[in-house]
Amino acid sequence: MRTKGGIVTRRRHKKLLRLTKGYYGTRRRLFRRANEAMLNAGMYAYRDRRNRKRDLRRLWITRINAAARLNGVSYSKLMYALREANILLDRKMLADLAVNHPAVFAQIVATATQA
Repeated sequence: MRTKGGIVTRRRHKKLLRLTKGYYGTRRRLFRRANEAMLNAGMYAYRDRRNRKRDLRRLWITRINAAARLNGVSYSKLMYALREANILLDRKMLADLAVNHPAVFAQIVATATQA
C-alpha cells in the first residue's frame, strides 16, 4: 500500500495560497500559478531590497546638491571640503539636515569651505 500526501500536501498548498493572498486572478487561486508568482515575488523582493539602498543614496545626493548650490558650492566641492575639514557626516545625515535644518546645513558648508 502506498503512502499518499493527503493532509501534508494540503497544508503546504494552503500555506502558499495564504502567502499569495491579494494577488490577481489565478495567481492567488491555483497552487501552481501561485507558486510561480510567489517565487517571482521573492526574486523581485530580494533584488529591490538592494535597489532601495541605491535609490535612497541617489535621493540623498540630489538633496545635498540642491542645498549646497543654494549655499554657493557644488556637491563634489562640498564633499571634498567636508573630507578635508574632517567632518564625518554621511550622506543620509547631510540630506536630512539640508531638508529639515537648512541653517545648520549652511553652517556646516561654511565651516567646511573655510577649512
